Amino acid sequence: MNLQKLYSAYKDASGISTDTRHIQPGNMFFALKGPSFNANEFAATALKNGASVAVIDDENYLPRKKDDSYILVDDVLTTLQQLATHHRRQLGIPILAITGTNGKTTTKELLNAVLSQKFKTFATKGNLNNHIGVPLTLLGMNKKVELGIVEMGANKIGDIAELCAIAEPTHGLITNIGKAHLEGFGGFDGVLRTKTEMYQHLIANDGKIFVNSENPILMNMVKRMRDPFLYPQQGDDYQVEFVSADPFVKFKSSDGKIHQSKMLGIYNFENIATALAVGSFFGVEEEKAVEAICTYTPSNMRSQLVEKRSNLIVLDAYNANPTSMEGAIKTFGAMTGKKHKMVILGDMYELGEQTEEEHEKLGQLVKELNFDKVCFAGEMTKSALKHAPEALYFPDPFSLRNWLKDSALEDYLILIKGSRGMKMETLVDFI
Repeated sequence: MNLQKLYSAYKDASGISTDTRHIQPGNMFFALKGPSFNANEFAATALKNGASVAVIDDENYLPRKKDDSYILVDDVLTTLQQLATHHRRQLGIPILAITGTNGKTTTKELLNAVLSQKFKTFATKGNLNNHIGVPLTLLGMNKKVELGIVEMGANKIGDIAELCAIAEPTHGLITNIGKAHLEGFGGFDGVLRTKTEMYQHLIANDGKIFVNSENPILMNMVKRMRDPFLYPQQGDDYQVEFVSADPFVKFKSSDGKIHQSKMLGIYNFENIATALAVGSFFGVEEEKAVEAICTYTPSNMRSQLVEKRSNLIVLDAYNANPTSMEGAIKTFGAMTGKKHKMVILGDMYELGEQTEEEHEKLGQLVKELNFDKVCFAGEMTKSALKHAPEALYFPDPFSLRNWLKDSALEDYLILIKGSRGMKMETLVDFI
């Protein structure tokens, strides 16, 4: 593969596409393969739909006559990643990497809101945080971008190291380390090892690391770092104080003023503190940073507030693991404002051998908080009934819809949460 030739084609293209259904005129099409598809088959379609060039790795899909709109490589995915790294080096800008068990996307959005007060930023779109999404994020940056914000997710040991090798971040942070994807990591120790691969990369490359000093797991690693940027406690590099979360987070900035965000729950304070701390490091005026935080409104099913008649729904259905589930339920338990309270909880995926145990704990938690109504949906949540036998159980969200429709709930505060695959957000229309 001639990387320079490929990079020249990229610079002439209008963008990158991996899906023929969303080809834009002049796009560079990468024919990625998956478990159940081979996009080499669609290279001709991509070109017909307006792509400028198609990158393929199977010569059987080359036309009989020589055609410069096809580029044959050894492996399309590897080529996409190498092209992204090459482009990242040409940009020569700071790249801030974010990983962690919970709060990655929210922290990314807050960081983008704060840092864009001073810089032309480009941040990961949606949840494109894997071995395909990270290269696409990098290749989405142009010469006008002054600072890149790249979210990194992981399902197994080695994933974060691989993503750091592609993106070559200069700055980075871990939001927290909790219980998620336990099946792929082989347990919590595997999660810990994988998330801290980012620290290892930054230490080896003299990068800047931001550390929440209130997190004992992260602080245990500080002694290995050179001059980490600590926050949010007194004596740290940046200070910001939690005031309350009833239910929206209030915080005191370094000038002593108290501000209220539109973010639900104490667990969102660490996301806010992170954004303010990083903004401070990069020289964003605190007044502008605080304003950016306080005007940010959660969306995309992340603690999103939805009104239905006299009911108020906390839609937190983007994903779920034991750590985020506990935080969301406890936050919801402290909320007031309606006559009744109800939780609708779905399965937590990828917990491996701890699946039954963690869902039993879910039952214990909702039992302790004594909600007016509790609904479990999914095969795994059946284990929660051991400690919450009075709860209503449905094998899947679909079977819950009719009950919700017939119940005609009024004046309820309702939490809806479950793993992404459960699609718990589909229940909102039936309330």
